[in-house]
Amino acid sequence: MMTTSAVSFGNNFAQCFTKFNTSSSKELSFVTSQLSGLRISFNPSLKSPTPIVASPIIPVLKPVARRVCPFTGKKANRANKVSFSNHKTKKLQFVNLQYKRIWWEAGKRFVKLRLSTKALKTIEKNGLDAVAKKAGVDLRKK
Repeated sequence: MMTTSAVSFGNNFAQCFTKFNTSSSKELSFVTSQLSGLRISFNPSLKSPTPIVASPIIPVLKPVARRVCPFTGKKANRANKVSFSNHKTKKLQFVNLQYKRIWWEAGKRFVKLRLSTKALKTIEKNGLDAVAKKAGVDLRKK
């Protein structure tokens, strides 16, 4: 025996589930969703069926590099964008971050860093080791 149930979405009418009953000693039914092709078995003779609880969908977040310079601590500045009519809207002024390969003398290798142009000038003046030590940046793991 096959029965069909339908769900109405606004003015649209869609057929969603089809039930198939099998004849056996225990009555076992299957519900097949035509939307996802999922086949679920259940026992209709139970008085209080256990509710199916779906696990919440947790989005997978990719790690995003922050727009902060690790050496100077510079970050985005909130400012006003002022139009000709003097209408002010909020905007962000981001730090000028650059990916740079810098020779690290103590490690005898290049280190790829994401740093601001101000930090780059400071490194050229004082040296990479001194600036990294002052900022608390560990160059060994990069």
